Order: sequence, then C-alpha cells, then structure tokens
Amino acid sequence: MRIGVVTFPGSLDDRDALRAIRLAGAEAVALWHGDHDLQGVDALVLPGGFSYGDYLRCGAIASLSPIMTEVIDAAGKGLPVLGICNGFQMLAEAHLVSGGLIRNDHGNFIRRDQHLRVENVSTPWTSGFEQGQEIVIPLKNGEGGFIAPADELARLEGEGLVVFRYQGVNPNGSLNDIAGVRNERGNVVGLMPHPEHAVEPGFGPDTPAAMRSGVDGLTFFTSVIRSTLVEA
Repeated sequence: MRIGVVTFPGSLDDRDALRAIRLAGAEAVALWHGDHDLQGVDALVLPGGFSYGDYLRCGAIASLSPIMTEVIDAAGKGLPVLGICNGFQMLAEAHLVSGGLIRNDHGNFIRRDQHLRVENVSTPWTSGFEQGQEIVIPLKNGEGGFIAPADELARLEGEGLVVFRYQGVNPNGSLNDIAGVRNERGNVVGLMPHPEHAVEPGFGPDTPAAMRSGVDGLTFFTSVIRSTLVEA
C-alpha cells in the first residue's frame, strides 16, 4: 500500500508522517504542493506545520495549492485523507470537513501530551480503535479552537461526525471539546493532535509502563492500511 504525504512551504511534520507510514508497514510517498499528481497513492496525509507562514488564516492559502484540486477530487471519490493540525485547518478551509479552527482561547501556543476519547471508529483511520477508547497523542498548536455554528455543531453531534474529543482538559477552547471530525462519507478525518509523534517507543508520550513509550498514534496508520486492504 502507498500513502502520500503532501509537503507545503512551511510544513514541519511531513517527515514525521512519512516515517510513521513506514513504521506502520506501508510505502511512504512524498508529494509536492505545486504538483497536480497524487502518484496513484491509496491514502493521503496533509501534515502539520505552518503552511505559507499561517498568513491570512491557517491553512487558507494551502487549501488553494495546485495539488488540493486533486486532493478534493480524490476525497470525493472515497480516497482516505487524514489532516493533522495544519492539515486539519486545510481540510476545513477546503470544505472537506465542517467547522473551522481559531486562535486558542487562552491566546498562547500549547504543547502537551493530550488525552483523547475515540468517538467514532467507522473511518479508515480509526477502525483499529475501540469505541470510547482513551488514547494519548501529542498536541501542539496556536490556533486549534474548533468552532461551528450552533446548528452545524448539533448536526455533527447528531450524525456521529465527531471522531475525537479532548479528555481531562480542553487545551484550546474547542466547542464541545471536539478534537477531530470526519466528513459524511467517513473517508476524510481531521484532528489537531499529532498521531505521527506517537508511533515509536522512546519517542512518544509517557505511559505508566515507561517514559516516552506511548505509541497510540501508530493505530491511525495501521488502521488505514488494514481498511484499504480489506476493501481491495
């Protein structure tokens, strides 16, 4: 299986995402924002960072990059797409998922190992989790507050489109503690925390077993591999 990662000017976590894909057992394919070619990948990751310096709005300029024409088209045809942090912002700006992301309510950039509850396992990226499972994933953002109009928020909740919810503490003021959402079809998922930073012992969050031993993020990538192979 081949999973692509798009690099934009200002991407910071593209290499981490490529490594996570390889550790999960798939072929990692580096893609460039200025191209119109997804190189036949079976799934796609829009990584974290500060694309185009976060000018205008986070993810707004990147959502208009040449490759996003192909991303939008492929997502509409069912290609699994994961947007992480800045990638989540791109998905929202491209209207591939609902809602938007604004400045953290406390006004500061935050970095923490964040507890999440898995709210939806019916996506290619979350099928390896258990419904209601609590996981720990690193979080780092300055504009991670999830917002949506009241009627849209009610629709997201009512239709089960919330995928992850913050537990223990809401780090950025997101409405309803929402940390991640999916599209109606379920193939597109956006979340603020960074699963690619919790895929390898010695480099992940602390756990009761040992320091830096958390690997909950690896399940995102093994899930999409397994889901895609089953469909094939």
